[in-house]
Amino acid sequence: MVRTSVLSDALTNIKNAERDGKRQVMVRPNSKVVSKFLAVMQKHGYIGEFEMIDDHRQGKIVVELNGRINKCGVIVPRFDVTLPDIEKWVINLLPSRRFGYIVLTTTKGIVDHEEARKLKVGGKILGFFY
Repeated sequence: MVRTSVLSDALTNIKNAERDGKRQVMVRPNSKVVSKFLAVMQKHGYIGEFEMIDDHRQGKIVVELNGRINKCGVIVPRFDVTLPDIEKWVINLLPSRRFGYIVLTTTKGIVDHEEARKLKVGGKILGFFY
């Protein structure tokens, strides 16, 4: 099977392992986008520590799960989101305003929608988790 999106495969692996009640999951291959997305999830407490393993190929990431992820996914294609449009995406994707995060890639790096509002930047939408 052809890999179309590394980020989508990684989030699907995490979601499935979370549903099965696993304590950790191995995600491969590694990429900068996946590791930054996981860093945003870790910052908000949805996953525990994650460790990058260099196997002299594409690399692997071992993620510690803590049972907080209900759903996570990728938005394809990566739509452009301006600062006023962020609220529309929050209403469409998340179950409530105070629950979950949308991850954007901006000129300031990969951040969640709340940090993008603080930085007053828009960007391209990568995915979501709650």
